[in-house]
Parts: sequence; structure tokens; C-alpha cells
Amino acid sequence: MLRHWPIAGLRLSTPEVELRWPSLADLDELAEVAARGVHDPGEMPFFSHWTDGDPEVVARRVVQRHWNSLGAWTPNDWTLYLVAVHQDQVIGCYSMGARDFHLTREVLGTAWLGLPFQGKGVGTYARAAMLHLAFEGLGAEYSFSVVQRSNTASQTVFKKLGFQPDGMQVNQVRGRQVLSDRYRMDRQTWEENRTVPVEIHGLAPALPLFGLTPDNAGTTAPLAARPMVTAELLSGVRVDFDGDSPAA
Repeated sequence: MLRHWPIAGLRLSTPEVELRWPSLADLDELAEVAARGVHDPGEMPFFSHWTDGDPEVVARRVVQRHWNSLGAWTPNDWTLYLVAVHQDQVIGCYSMGARDFHLTREVLGTAWLGLPFQGKGVGTYARAAMLHLAFEGLGAEYSFSVVQRSNTASQTVFKKLGFQPDGMQVNQVRGRQVLSDRYRMDRQTWEENRTVPVEIHGLAPALPLFGLTPDNAGTTAPLAARPMVTAELLSGVRVDFDGDSPAA
């Protein structure tokens, strides 16, 4: 493990899926999963269009996205990317980001799975793990995500986990107008709906990198005033979506 980057030791375990900070080998395997396909080429479930291009370009973007988030990380503005591993195989990526989390206590979640791993139920375990990290590990009050209305698989997963509708937004995707739904979960709803057992490993040494201390992690806190929604800012989190591919 990197001695000066304690998040490298972070790991979330469930009965079906493990989420962990990617090693170089994990990251290389993740890039290969993306290069082999994440969705039907005729569709675009992502807002950033990162899967458009030749396989080698798509693979490189995966690696660069992880490195960019690593280089830009500060305790007040961070995005955590974890690889999802099922039966010793990297199958996709789950992320969580926040700005001024120690005050807002709100995170934005995104996810994607490789095509061969979709529709098998593993996405539910992976999302449950990320929610457990957010609420139990870091003390979040809210988790939210944005998903296109045509993405029925992810819509189903959000509803299954207990997320509630939180409005809609209009995006430009491949030159056309696309409607997307916002989904939000609060701490109480998470506590009432969680069914997947999750264990968090290696979080304590990394808490300062999330802007937290052992005294204020995993606890509730008064909510700060929310920033106004703009094109670049959404509930305190920069709008730079991986998007949500079918992950059921």
C-alpha cells in the first residue's frame, strides 16, 4: 500500500462484490473491461460521452480519469473511484464525489459495469456498498444520482434501494435533448431499506483526506446552506458525470 496515500487501503466487502481502491493491475483490467464495451453503441447513457471512440481511446480515458481525480483531490473537493470485483474479476467502477463534505454531508454517486456483467444483480450489491461507505463510514446525510429516463435498469436499481425522485433535468447527449431523473436518499431512508451486509476496511487512516476526523466521521451534522444550482455546480458537487450504465 502507498504509505502516503492511505485511501489505497480502502476496501468494501459484500457477499457478492468487493469494491477497492484500484492497484495498477486493477486499473489496467478496468480499462480493458471498458474497451470491450459498456453499452449498446447506438445508445449513450453517459453525459460525458467517455465511451465514444476506439477501444484504445476509451481504455486510456478510464486510466486518465482515475489519475486526474487522484491529482486533483483535496479534502474539500474529492471524487473517489473504486473498482468493483466479482469472483476475482474486475467488472466495473463505482464512484462517489463531494465538495465541502464536512459541511454539506452530501455525495454524488455514479457507476458503470462492463456489458457481460450487467443484469446479474451484482450492481445492487456494489451500490449498497457505496451507500454504506457514505452513510455509515463518512456520515453522509444525503446521496444523490442522476440517470437518464431511458436507462431502465439503473432506474430499477435506484428504486429497489429506496431512492426517491428528486426532480428532473435536461441534458444534451450526442446532439439531442435527453431527460434525466434525479434520485435522492437520506440517512433515515437508507437505514430503513438496507439489506446488504457490508464491511468497511482501511477507512480510518484515510479520513483526513475526506475532510473528516474520527470524531465527526460516521455521525450526523447540521446541514450547511446549499449552493445555487448552476450548469457547473449541482448540490455542491461538480457536474462531471461518469453517468449510470445498466447495473442491475
